[in-house]
Amino acid sequence: MPSQERPRLETERLLLRPPVVEDASAAAELLTDAEVMRFLGGVAKSAENTGDVVEKWIERWEQNDAGPFIVERRSDGRFLGRAGILVWDTRTWMLAASSDAGPYAQPELGWALVRAAWGYGYATEAARAVRDWARGERGIGRLVSLIAPGNVASQRVAQRLGASPGETVKLFGSDDAVVWVHPSA
Repeated sequence: MPSQERPRLETERLLLRPPVVEDASAAAELLTDAEVMRFLGGVAKSAENTGDVVEKWIERWEQNDAGPFIVERRSDGRFLGRAGILVWDTRTWMLAASSDAGPYAQPELGWALVRAAWGYGYATEAARAVRDWARGERGIGRLVSLIAPGNVASQRVAQRLGASPGETVKLFGSDDAVVWVHPSA
């Protein structure tokens, strides 16, 4: 899908847009921070690898017509993180293309912000905008958020969005995550 057709979401304080390759340098603040990455696979990326991650985000859009949005503050354009839709294959709990996972495809509403943006309500604001877009524009029904048991801040975001904790699954073959189920539209 051509980038000019990709959605842009606006909230009171935020602009959300699909990623471009040029976002790699700004995304380094998020991806190289061990504290941020603690609940996102557990390993901070090297600055050299941030471009690969951003390319994966772009691929998610190409595969699923949805993916991570870049979150920017409207007042100054500052990169704050990412929030968007990822697709998991529930047979393996690995990231997948919807077409490959078929009936086992499970869309996830996820978010991650740079530490400087924590505690201001940006994650809830961004996640709410993505959730409403996913339901309204992409017709996504069942929506979950996969949250590490120790990630209390993300659990609070999920609660603010009305989600409820369910089963615990293993992601990537090793990390536990609680499946938070968002209420139906």
